[in-house]
Amino acid sequence: MSCGAAELRITFSPGRVQLVQEEEVVPGGPRVLVTGATGLLGRAVCAEFLSIGWSVIGTGYRRARPRLLRCDLTDEDAVRGLLHEYQPDVIVHCAAERRPDVVERYTEAAVNLNVHATSMLAKEAAVCGALLIYISTDYVFDGRNPPYGEDDSPNPLNVYGRSKLEGERETLRHCPGAVVLRVPVLFGEVESVMESAVTSLWVKVEASESCTLDHCQQRFPTDARDVATVCRKLAERARQHLFFFSWLFAHLSVSQDPSIKGIFHFSGKEQMTKYEMAVAIAQAFNLPSNHLIPLTEQPVAAAPRPVNAQLNCSRLELQNLGVEPRPFTVAITDCLWPFTPDKRWRQTVFH
Repeated sequence: MSCGAAELRITFSPGRVQLVQEEEVVPGGPRVLVTGATGLLGRAVCAEFLSIGWSVIGTGYRRARPRLLRCDLTDEDAVRGLLHEYQPDVIVHCAAERRPDVVERYTEAAVNLNVHATSMLAKEAAVCGALLIYISTDYVFDGRNPPYGEDDSPNPLNVYGRSKLEGERETLRHCPGAVVLRVPVLFGEVESVMESAVTSLWVKVEASESCTLDHCQQRFPTDARDVATVCRKLAERARQHLFFFSWLFAHLSVSQDPSIKGIFHFSGKEQMTKYEMAVAIAQAFNLPSNHLIPLTEQPVAAAPRPVNAQLNCSRLELQNLGVEPRPFTVAITDCLWPFTPDKRWRQTVFH
């Protein structure tokens, strides 16, 4: 999604940065660059900023589509040129390889995106003076002593968690004014039910044959739209403080707004296993759940998962930057009704 994309004069060689489709320029207003804009969270972030009148440009790569920029974030020249041309006020870095088992199998490619590309983006964000919001994960923790505050020591159990933790460190090393926003498993307005580990449970709920579901790992399913709102609130707060802190910079040698930088946590509040999520989905759609069987032993997977990596979100809440999530059954119903066999289901139930 983009507003103001036509003002970009991209001159890099093919395959680095290219406009998929030009858009009419929207003059003035703050500008936000969203990486990974083809993904679940990236789409929600683009929609959130567009809704308040920001000029938004999203980047994608393999899944780039009309109204997006195709950009290889592992190409340093492409990243530098992109930021130089667009001069964003805010960058929300959603792009990542987020599937733990895939990261275990294709470690080099995942680290290239999750760590090296993040490092380059942080360097360039610092140069252009943009607020960088880096999306991280609860998987930086081992899950043995929840809930985890922002200052608790990370101890990731898998390569994915280690790559995201290293991305955090690179972000704050090269761009000390950046924000790291850790979030748990996400769901939202998916293009396919398989896009999220939460909405993918629909396949098992809908099936008639018996199936087992993990009833060991504690998760906190979180709506991507709520995460997008938090990103918007962080960006708006940073801009509200801009003029005030500019005066402080000039007169008192203050170099940074201490309230909008560093690590923040955001999470849904309902604690659920995959089995409990699936049962809740079945109940929300008035479907049977007796074919769903809880598995109380830790499932075998390529990447080990923390048993309970609950995030303490008090820093956001103390600064009035949090969001009160809708109940899980309400939010998941909103996301899954388009995938019901009878698309009139929503009207039948809600009207």
